[in-house]
Amino acid sequence: MNLTVHHLVFTATAITPIVLAEQSGPAVRGAIANALWNRFCANKTATTCAGCPLFHHCPVAALVAPMRSEDEKGSDQRPRPYVVRPPRRSGRRYQPGELIRFGLALFGHAEVLFPFIVMAVHELERDGIGSKTPELGYRRGRIKLNTIEAYNPLNGERRLLYPLPDGNVDFPSLPITSAVVSDFAAQLPTDQMTLIFHTPMRLIDQDRLVKQIEFRPLVQRLMRRLDDLSRAYGSGPLAIDFRGLLTIAEQVTTTTDQTHWIDVVSVSARQQRRTPVGGLIGSATFSGPLAPLRELVVWGSLIHVGRNAVKGDGWYTLADMPVLP
Repeated sequence: MNLTVHHLVFTATAITPIVLAEQSGPAVRGAIANALWNRFCANKTATTCAGCPLFHHCPVAALVAPMRSEDEKGSDQRPRPYVVRPPRRSGRRYQPGELIRFGLALFGHAEVLFPFIVMAVHELERDGIGSKTPELGYRRGRIKLNTIEAYNPLNGERRLLYPLPDGNVDFPSLPITSAVVSDFAAQLPTDQMTLIFHTPMRLIDQDRLVKQIEFRPLVQRLMRRLDDLSRAYGSGPLAIDFRGLLTIAEQVTTTTDQTHWIDVVSVSARQQRRTPVGGLIGSATFSGPLAPLRELVVWGSLIHVGRNAVKGDGWYTLADMPVLP
């Protein structure tokens, strides 16, 4: 497999009071997507991006198509080439002067669309982010973008992309490749690991919601998502033994379960539609024959797993991984 992931970290200062919901991933994703659409869409009257003659040459379509739909995949049935990572200090009110930090990961060749992401985030300085409040005339709180950094979630390395001394923006410069993932996974224990679920993990197994953490459904959904991303933005289908790895995953048990289910709803103001984005958060320790599954688990920490991944759901880390504040 030849899939590359670029993780980005945006740090901003609150200019006005900002109110973020407890699970703010949908709000962050919505703000960025709407900024992309407002600034770069040249055919806003089109019913869908797929129906627009500019579809194959449009950064909006490449990043968030179809803009008029909240489907998990785009109009060509490919997964979207990015996920957002909401501020960890959500569910609170930010006062003017406080820092807000959120992330975004780009998959494969989507890195060439990085300049459009930068300009879209700058639009948030005007359009705002978070909940609309009466004190601001029912507008969202405004931010001032301070820095953009490339970030490696596996070792915590950060590299400044904006602003450079000359005022320009550098391209993402800390690519996470299959080789990087393989090297990191080889150092992990082979019989036990603890995962920390920072945002809701919403898994569906045999047409049912998984409300008690299980390892096999997690691995099954992870393999499918990674295969989809590799087909769309990497070197093609995964060359792995899906059935054999699932058999191994079934032998892994949950030895400590400190997860709990939360119900959260994402509201699309544009579509006037409510979408459930709740799931399991907390931590869980798994034990068993984990050696052949370690790379998959590391990939999952980079690409998110389960429903609503593009909105920030399904973000987890291994217990010893660094996590930005």
